[in-house]
Amino acid sequence: MTASESPTLAMSFELIRSRLSDPEFLEGRGISNEVPFYIFAYDAAQEDEVRTRTEQLITDAAAGLIPAHIVHFDLWEIFREICAYYDIVGDLERLESQKGSDALLAHIREIAMPEDFVTTMAEQFEAEFGKPQPGRDVVLVTGVGKVYPFVRAHDILENAQPVFDSIPFVLFYPGQYDQQTLRLFNFIADGNYYRAFTLL
Repeated sequence: MTASESPTLAMSFELIRSRLSDPEFLEGRGISNEVPFYIFAYDAAQEDEVRTRTEQLITDAAAGLIPAHIVHFDLWEIFREICAYYDIVGDLERLESQKGSDALLAHIREIAMPEDFVTTMAEQFEAEFGKPQPGRDVVLVTGVGKVYPFVRAHDILENAQPVFDSIPFVLFYPGQYDQQTLRLFNFIADGNYYRAFTLL
């Protein structure tokens, strides 16, 4: 492989496994006191394969084949839980038909704000596993593309910073990230975020 070539997805996931087995990564060391936030950017055209490989990664970690304890959150599932909590699921289709897509989007953004996503994740984490433990826990977040445009990735990252700052927080992102700018699906400007490292 030349310097200009990208690793295949299989190779990328082998590298991810290696990182999840590295005590320095799990304990958040070697990043100059920055929050241990990471982004794994991938080609959205590979979404199906990424999902399959991610599920295998989580299964292997649960079986003890990877030392990290992976706590997985799918943003779409979190979104559905927020809608169910506010009992608005049945109202969404009616609102769109009566007032249009823009009104629907505005309504959803008022109810399912970025802090609601992070609060839901934090509550579920603590209820199941207690406080986050450096050296053990890794939060892995997927579903970014599924919740666009209801919530943006950089808003999730910003709100998660004070909540999950002690353990690796890994966002799987179908697009591009240059450690400054996020571009969803490689072409939608998705905001700026400067504090995350590239995972690979």
